[in-house]
Amino acid sequence: MSTPSRAADRADDAQAADGPVLDSETGQPPGTPTDADPATDSAARRRWWKRDKSAATPKKKTSLLKELPILLIIAFGLAVFIKSFLFQAFFIPSPSMEPTLHGCAGCAGDRVLVNKIVYYVDDPQPGDIVVFEGPDTWASEVQIAEPSNWFASVMATLGRAIGVGPPSEKDYVKRVVAVGGQTVECCDAEGAVMVDGEPVDEPYIVTNTPLEARSFAPVTVPDGRLWVMGDNRAGSADSRFHVTDRYSGTIAVDDVIGKAAVIVWPFSRFTLLDDPDIQGLAAAGLTGLSGYASTGGPLVLGVAFVLPIAGRRRARLRGRHPPGGL
Repeated sequence: MSTPSRAADRADDAQAADGPVLDSETGQPPGTPTDADPATDSAARRRWWKRDKSAATPKKKTSLLKELPILLIIAFGLAVFIKSFLFQAFFIPSPSMEPTLHGCAGCAGDRVLVNKIVYYVDDPQPGDIVVFEGPDTWASEVQIAEPSNWFASVMATLGRAIGVGPPSEKDYVKRVVAVGGQTVECCDAEGAVMVDGEPVDEPYIVTNTPLEARSFAPVTVPDGRLWVMGDNRAGSADSRFHVTDRYSGTIAVDDVIGKAAVIVWPFSRFTLLDDPDIQGLAAAGLTGLSGYASTGGPLVLGVAFVLPIAGRRRARLRGRHPPGGL
């Protein structure tokens, strides 16, 4: 006679032979995820995607030593770009701009930051302090000791490429006194330089030469050229000393490297450099863009440069974090 437990075992064996018990509503074995259970299905897909991604793209650790050369190359390229198109530092080795810029023996040679952006939209104006490459008719005001070996020569070349090397003997710093089309001469009864018959207001002059020593005949500045003079009139070999050359002592606007904007070294002399309206052009309304630097021109260009970058960055962030936190 069969016991109840043996009867149940035979029923289970029969059911296993016939197949698993299916759910009467879904037709699937109990516990099988279906489309009617989106939460379970979504979780399963996420687990599969993470497992497949981690298997396909294993993480690699990059050595800092491998990245360092690339970072140095990028940094050097960025420094060359800034020096070539935006700003450049210059060392002042001569006393020709005393006392505005120190460069005399025994003084802490000033290093100035030259703004190149300002002259992309305007030409140099009277009163500007400019750094320029001197014409071939100009002799160097200072003697720069050349490197004594190949390594020092290479380092000096690289330093000049990024604006931190020794100065070039052909680079000069002077103040613009007259521009193309104007006639400059010295002097009036008070000993002042005159432009187009009017005395020039030069508050930066401290050391001057005797009247007879600084006088020169009228010179009409050709278009596209500048008449430049050092603030230290007693120690500056400027346009006055080259009036007999083929340029009548003038320099080309195209040879101007940039506008000296600020003394950056030594820190004790850190200051913005002034560009006074020495001809009174602002009152006459003839300055054009001459007030560009002092009225925030470089800042406007900087904002115009930064805004597109900021806009693209915000667009990327919106793509990563859509509205509503989705």
